[in-house]
Amino acid sequence: MKHNKSSLTIRDVAEACGVSISTVSRVLNNKDDVSAETYEKVQRVIAEMGYTSSLAATSMRSRRTNVIGVLVVDLGDPFSLELFKGIGKAIYGTEYDLIIYSSGRIAATAQSGWERWHLSRLDGGITDGILVVTPTTAELTTNSPLVAIDPHEHNVFPAVLSANREGAIAAMEYLISLGHRRIGFITGRQGLVSSNRRQQGYVEALEQAGLPVDPALIQPGDYTRETGFRCAQNLFALPDPPTAIFAANDQSALGVIDAANAAGLHIPDHLSVVGFDNIPQATGSVPALTTVDQSLSEMGYIATTMLIKLMQGKSLDAPVCKIPTRLVIRDSCRAVK
Repeated sequence: MKHNKSSLTIRDVAEACGVSISTVSRVLNNKDDVSAETYEKVQRVIAEMGYTSSLAATSMRSRRTNVIGVLVVDLGDPFSLELFKGIGKAIYGTEYDLIIYSSGRIAATAQSGWERWHLSRLDGGITDGILVVTPTTAELTTNSPLVAIDPHEHNVFPAVLSANREGAIAAMEYLISLGHRRIGFITGRQGLVSSNRRQQGYVEALEQAGLPVDPALIQPGDYTRETGFRCAQNLFALPDPPTAIFAANDQSALGVIDAANAAGLHIPDHLSVVGFDNIPQATGSVPALTTVDQSLSEMGYIATTMLIKLMQGKSLDAPVCKIPTRLVIRDSCRAVK
């Protein structure tokens, strides 16, 4: 008999495995008196049948599931992968597990507010707390503890973010010290604190140096490599193109390098490029990318420890944690001749 996933019971799992209900229960509760062969068989059948009601049942009995939900727009993005290193480190050796929901799209094409639907699912007794990475909206409602990583501009939840403005100023001051006066800027995704603060740092650094802020040099990006490529092409086409480009993240900066290569421009001889994030790909690019490191793994780690504190009923030292940034100088910049 075929069952809907929502109607599956522990009895259905037991019948499919050919074991008793109590054996399935012992597997679900990680008891050590079940043989390895039986344990693996039950877990395999649970995965195949999509049986998830054990989490809700556990929650009803103990008010806890020991599960942390994570909502992330693009699971394969290097930014997200680095965050998950820290998240994994934070739960290593603890009793907590993860459930991850992704929009299944790159950030640029994700529907605004996609997190709300998944949040309502996780909020129904499946998780004890939720991490939301680069949310597309600030209008989130939950009964569970929630911590945002790289939050929306109007975020009201505890959050972890980097010193975005200060990092952007450091990048710009470096380029200005090399003699660059026309510096292009590719923004991040609209609505995020990180994008707005990095643009703020770009503008402030120019003003502090007594340089004009030319709107033509500011291109609207979305943190993707493809858009970084197109923005760079627009900057190259200006009557007076920039001698340097500061991109709001490394993916956009790598898009700039792609566009420069396609246009026959040599970096850094013809163009200097600076990114923001310090993802692993920044060291492997040709040339190696100068960037602003914001300790992504540490951001994931701190956000998770904050969430666990809230899940345990403890108070936070501060609702927002700001991670320091540092400029990492590599090979993608040079002084103006």
